[in-house]
Amino acid sequence: MFELLGGKTVLSQGSWFLLLLMAIAIVAKNQSLLIAVVILLVIKWTQLGDKLFPLLQTKGIHLGVLIITIAVLTPIATGEIGFKQLIEATKSLYAWIALGSGIAVALIAASGLDLLKQDPHITTALVLGTIIAVSVFHGVAVGPLIGAGIAYLTMRVIQFFAQWGG
Repeated sequence: MFELLGGKTVLSQGSWFLLLLMAIAIVAKNQSLLIAVVILLVIKWTQLGDKLFPLLQTKGIHLGVLIITIAVLTPIATGEIGFKQLIEATKSLYAWIALGSGIAVALIAASGLDLLKQDPHITTALVLGTIIAVSVFHGVAVGPLIGAGIAYLTMRVIQFFAQWGG
């Protein structure tokens, strides 16, 4: 639970960081961030971290995507959205824009996964950006994956223009 430094009991750096994030979540009134931090602190302080943290790191994004997918598909399961609504949606310009946006975001996020696998240290900057967006701007914490995709595309554009310019 605690580390010993020179005979004094202190919280680990990770615990202090999480406690700082908890304070930010409380001040920003961001329930999602607060719940996430509390869960992580409980896992850390109950010594379950050795078993659960590697699992959360490797499967957490996939689990999150699964939960979001279930939430998005629930109106289909309940019958609120059916074939009639699907056909009606094809008549709307906004529905076609939404369709294209959904495709674009999925492709961008896929590039983000590749970037995180190739360059894991970039995760730190993405997590910080997500924390800022969630706590200060009341964003939603799907940012790291999409952020990684946007970062990947931006890097490729910079590389493309750098080839032409220098």
